[in-house]
Amino acid sequence: MTAAQRRGRKLMMTPGELEEFLATERVCRVATVSADGSPHVSPLWFVWHGGSLWLYSLTRSRRWAGLRRDARLAVVVDAGREYDELRGAELTGTAAFVGEVPRTGQPHAALEPVERLFARKYFGLGTLPHDGRHAWLRLTPDAVTSWDFRKLGSPTPPPAAR
Repeated sequence: MTAAQRRGRKLMMTPGELEEFLATERVCRVATVSADGSPHVSPLWFVWHGGSLWLYSLTRSRRWAGLRRDARLAVVVDAGREYDELRGAELTGTAAFVGEVPRTGQPHAALEPVERLFARKYFGLGTLPHDGRHAWLRLTPDAVTSWDFRKLGSPTPPPAAR
């Protein structure tokens, strides 16, 4: 069950807005915990499907090694350039490793729709080509916080810009 957002309700996305946003944005930032406890943030491609964020990660990456040690993660997906255009979501929870590692394309019912979406979104293809270097992570969020500054109406610039 996803925790309810308590603050910023005026700016939060509706469930439909959040679904559309996560389905259409292309890059997220994934935060993991390094072996020494320091944070590590990296960009990654993703798809949103079935209430989960599906991340296609290199298996020989600092991110993957960090998640093998500690599967907790936070992911931010955001968009906008000007203050009154900013919108996004932070999703937090625990990563689940799905399918073979690395992914070679063995049949896997849960991955079929995810890989179809991913192939279409990033490569314009009907099927995902497997390179033997990537594998799937699924984040079914424990908590989601969203914001959409476009809901403020006429922009009030941040204090530094006044």
